[in-house]
Amino acid sequence: MAKKKPIKKKRQDSGKTTQLARDVENGAEGLMTTNQGLLINDDQNSLKAGDRGATLLEDFILREKITHFDHERIPERIVHARGTAAHGFFQLYKLMGQYTKAKFLNNTSIQTPVFVRFSTVAGSRGSSDLARDVRGFSVKFYTEEGNYDLVGNNMPVFFIQDALKFPDLIHAVKPEPNNEIPQAASAHNTFWDFISLMPEAMHMIMWIMSDRAIPRSLRMMEGFGVHTFRFVNEKDQSFFVKFHWKPLLGVHSVAWSEAQIISGKDPDFHRRDLFEAIEAGAFPEWELGIQIVAEKDEHSFDFDLLDPTKLIPEELVPVIRIGKMTLNRNPDNFFAETEQVAFHPGHLVPGIDFTNDPLLQGRLFSYTDTQLSRLGSPNFHEIPINKALTTVHNNQRDGHMRQMINTGTSSYNPNTTGGGCPFQAKAAEGGFTSFAERVDAKKIRARSPSFFDHFSQATLFFNSQSDIEKAHIINALTFELSKVDMVAIRQRMLVLLTKIDTGLATKVADALGIKLSDIPEQQLNYSVPADGDPAKFQPKKGKASLATSAALSMANTLKNTIKTRQVAILAANGVDEAALTKMKNALLAAGAQPKIIAPKMGSIKGKRGKVIKVDQSFLIASSVLFDAVYIAGGEESRTALENNTEAIHFINEAYKHCKAICADGEGVDLFIKTDAGVLASARGKHQIGPGIVLNGHANDFIKAISQHRFWDRENEAKVPA
Repeated sequence: MAKKKPIKKKRQDSGKTTQLARDVENGAEGLMTTNQGLLINDDQNSLKAGDRGATLLEDFILREKITHFDHERIPERIVHARGTAAHGFFQLYKLMGQYTKAKFLNNTSIQTPVFVRFSTVAGSRGSSDLARDVRGFSVKFYTEEGNYDLVGNNMPVFFIQDALKFPDLIHAVKPEPNNEIPQAASAHNTFWDFISLMPEAMHMIMWIMSDRAIPRSLRMMEGFGVHTFRFVNEKDQSFFVKFHWKPLLGVHSVAWSEAQIISGKDPDFHRRDLFEAIEAGAFPEWELGIQIVAEKDEHSFDFDLLDPTKLIPEELVPVIRIGKMTLNRNPDNFFAETEQVAFHPGHLVPGIDFTNDPLLQGRLFSYTDTQLSRLGSPNFHEIPINKALTTVHNNQRDGHMRQMINTGTSSYNPNTTGGGCPFQAKAAEGGFTSFAERVDAKKIRARSPSFFDHFSQATLFFNSQSDIEKAHIINALTFELSKVDMVAIRQRMLVLLTKIDTGLATKVADALGIKLSDIPEQQLNYSVPADGDPAKFQPKKGKASLATSAALSMANTLKNTIKTRQVAILAANGVDEAALTKMKNALLAAGAQPKIIAPKMGSIKGKRGKVIKVDQSFLIASSVLFDAVYIAGGEESRTALENNTEAIHFINEAYKHCKAICADGEGVDLFIKTDAGVLASARGKHQIGPGIVLNGHANDFIKAISQHRFWDRENEAKVPA
């Protein structure tokens, strides 16, 4: 069978391309024009009545330029406002015809173009990348059957079960309305007041308080479709499906104290990391995984498949990896692509369909409504980044910013004036048909009793964490609730935490200066209809079929590569250039990105006279922006670094944040004299702290970096950094 060519996303072309436009498109020098193509003779001066006179209203060039500037900002997204994105492609490993008729999941020879946008949720466009927050992870597939949007997050569950509560959730987590404080943070009264009254959120709270909420990189986090969707095959058989994105670099995080420093040093840390990795050719990769559940097994779990606050443990339903997504091109224009891209969970292709997940159902309305408000027109699908590869044929006409020029006299269906066109597609021709699910129910505002176990999966998640991950969750809850100044809210949260794990609740309570025994007994009444029976709507804790799930702990992630890891090489004049060069070459060969950090910019000179280019000075460099540190040898270099307080702080801080540190020759003497070195050496004469490589082989350092962090150091005395 002949191999099909990759599907390519084409640039838009009106058919009226001039030589000048082609020159500009190809990067050639062009002449300045107005938006109507009129050549501009003077772009430095407005039209005036004399050289010191009033500006004239008739200056249409000025008015066009200023008007465009005044309107070049569109309303930011209500949520997911701060984002970054990249182009790439998806290629299938194995045919999925057994489960779905979606063509892009049934052809291993094509590369389907994708555009992926990552984002934080709560903050505005100007907030930090390193906020403790959910990360949006949305993928637009430009398939031959139309655009398919897999709109997801880096966490597999959500705070609420019904979309009716989404405005309340966002109002609660956003800055408080009386003072617009705090920005991009959940550590305040209104958020925890809402959560303390919504026990269904407790599973998601465990995720958001875990290290998953502060990823090391967008390239090192998982993605999830969150909801349960349907696959439908050619025989009209339906299967429940959960979507996963598994990063090939593993799932890694930063420390919370580190995240706070990064927010000050480089609030664009994640954006920059993604952009620079792609520019360097270190293309981020994820494998697409699916969990398949047959229709007959819908009710065979101890949770409801339609409940978005629940996940399917991988031990119960393994994740099948079916293809790989590679991001290989940065956007050409942030606004035109990253800002104007419009995702929608209702953008489907044949073979993928919805379930009755009440959160998903509500989102189907919300996304369209949001795009209309933000992008100003029902024609947002004609913006190039949103435009489908397939030809659009329908009777939708006109509207603000319409680009397609429709011809003919018929704009309705059925018709004879247009020969009946466009015709409806039969299912056999690829026409979309919704799965014929039988529905026999009364119209009612209610929730299924199967939705009211709010704690068992929260307990499963907490129990699945390593000891250090549990400690981080306890610290995160303590930090957040310490920002809450209403005692009653803290108390309600502690009561909810006891239903997850009494040890967890006790430690948080102790850190807050509260005794659990002093909290008055209280009924956590769930909001119910006026004529409802409160007893039927109270949260309950079921019994999970698993005690732990290995897939839920980041301790079990991939730790076999240092690709794209940032390594700081500390050096000064008189450095041992031979050892430095050997280490740098070894790191580059392993895929890392080493940078020379010195007291001053420019260059340094090795002890044998070699001139070495400096990448950053200590004035702008910070250990929190690197994954590991190498201290080069050389007596003169050691002395210069020892007398540089920023260099000493750099080493101590890297140790505090549990990173791999390597030193050679005189660099070992420098390390041993730091506070970090004193702690690392305290284990005994012939022992050294974990992740410390002294006068070792480069491979030992590379192996240490691949472990990401040595969290056990957090149990030692704290380094004053």
